[in-house]
Amino acid sequence: MPRQPRLDLANVPQHVIQRGNDRQPCFFTEADYLRYLSDLREISLREGCSVHAYVLMTNHVHLLMTPSSIGWVARVMQALGRRHVRYVNDRYRRTGTLWEGRYKACLVDSEIHLLRCYRYIELNPVRARMVADASDYPWSSYASNAFGSANRLIRPHASYLSLGTHPHERCEAYRALVMQTIAPEELDGIRQHLQRQHALGSDRFRMKIEALLERRAGPAKIGRPRKSDQP
Repeated sequence: MPRQPRLDLANVPQHVIQRGNDRQPCFFTEADYLRYLSDLREISLREGCSVHAYVLMTNHVHLLMTPSSIGWVARVMQALGRRHVRYVNDRYRRTGTLWEGRYKACLVDSEIHLLRCYRYIELNPVRARMVADASDYPWSSYASNAFGSANRLIRPHASYLSLGTHPHERCEAYRALVMQTIAPEELDGIRQHLQRQHALGSDRFRMKIEALLERRAGPAKIGRPRKSDQP
């Protein structure tokens, strides 16, 4: 059975994850992280995708971005993936694949869930016990979103901008959000929606996506269908 295309709409944010093949490293030195971020900035600008948050882990990456047209996230990920494979293979004299198959992505409701995805992405190194505080990890967008550090890659989403009138207010509000206790079901929900590539959001958001794309955007309903009153 052929794979269905990913859920994809213009101007709707997507949470993207791409893993290293067999969970092996994709980054080996500081230069590798810097090169990936430089390439991401160049390609995302070229392909009309705004990057709101990111984290580069040793063996996978999380990105949160909004495309200005259908199919442009795929173009970013394909171009970026190919370029990073060539770079790593040339630099380390290796051959073969680097990534584990296709990247995964899910649409994200900007009303409630988008800032939670910001937080989920940037707290990855803390959950992995690589650092005690998100600000201690250099390869994420946390310094930009939480402290206003200059980052030419980041383009804030309207949901982030709504946190305050001035940059200082937004950073303070965002830090407060990150410091909140996160319920396990919230973490599980983000992971499951990303793994299954379902739309992450309210029922209203999901139904809107399904109406626009004329396909399911969430899990199939369990149980037998109701019998119609019509013969």
